[in-house]
Amino acid sequence: MKICIVGAGAIGGMLGTRLALHGTTQVSALARGDTLQALRSHGWRMGTAQGLLQCAATASDSAADLGVQDLVIITVKGQALAALAPQLAPLLGPNTLVMPAMNGVPWWFCQHLPAFADAPLQSLDPDNTIGQAIALERVVGCVVHASAATSEPGWVQHRMGQGLIVGLATGGQDPRVQAIADVLAQAGFDVTHSGHIRQDIWYKLWGNLTMNPISAMTGASADLILGDPLVRSFCADAMLEASAIGTLLGCPIDQSPEDRQQITAKLGAFKTSMLQDAEAGRSLELDAIVTAVQEIGTRLAVPTPNINALLGLTRLFARVHGLYPKES
Repeated sequence: MKICIVGAGAIGGMLGTRLALHGTTQVSALARGDTLQALRSHGWRMGTAQGLLQCAATASDSAADLGVQDLVIITVKGQALAALAPQLAPLLGPNTLVMPAMNGVPWWFCQHLPAFADAPLQSLDPDNTIGQAIALERVVGCVVHASAATSEPGWVQHRMGQGLIVGLATGGQDPRVQAIADVLAQAGFDVTHSGHIRQDIWYKLWGNLTMNPISAMTGASADLILGDPLVRSFCADAMLEASAIGTLLGCPIDQSPEDRQQITAKLGAFKTSMLQDAEAGRSLELDAIVTAVQEIGTRLAVPTPNINALLGLTRLFARVHGLYPKES
């Protein structure tokens, strides 16, 4: 199986390192700048509790150099994908599958759902640039239950978790997706092949929706957020709104916000990915994690006063700190 990693950051580097070390797949990376140079000079590198994992890497800043793939794994930030998607054409043959392993709501999430009439989400793909470049029938959804970070280009530190949930975006079980799941499992991941990947995506988002932006604004780790009763209550109210949206999408949440918060609390004093981005001065994935949820709620006529407040406050914080585009 030929696999190309698009965006060799924390999650992309984790996937690329383990897949390249497995040895039965041809793994390459579409990268640029310092990350490309690091991959060419040092190969894939990942620090783990068991020590350093390292192996040679094939990498280029040109998709044409890498050629048609069996699987393209996209791990760039959501806000970068619209500009990148048209450049992926040389990687895509008639049978190529595309697996975005990204945070939040993906661009394809509401396609083929009756309430949306295939109109693209304005917060994620306003001109349908991504949708035109990557057909829904190619898409394999992916939920990452793992944490990794990068302290410098081309270097990944694995922190916790090996879980991946994969499933065809259009739903149902599929032998091609099972083949991907098998390859990922052989590379050391704990993989689940889901027949309803939208449900799995929405469930993870349900937790990230509040924890990520609040941590970015306040600088607080998860334990401090959940330790404040007023903040915890605000999070729960926003989660109830997202749960109501999920029910109308066919992605019901069979859990209370308090139950989910207890699960999160067991992870301890961790920093969310959005907090890590804020501290590093990187743009925030606000649209995929919050703006899209607010947009979907508006389209479905679900009142979202708490999500609205969360979005407005985080967006203002991010704009003031240069982490989100200014109003045009």
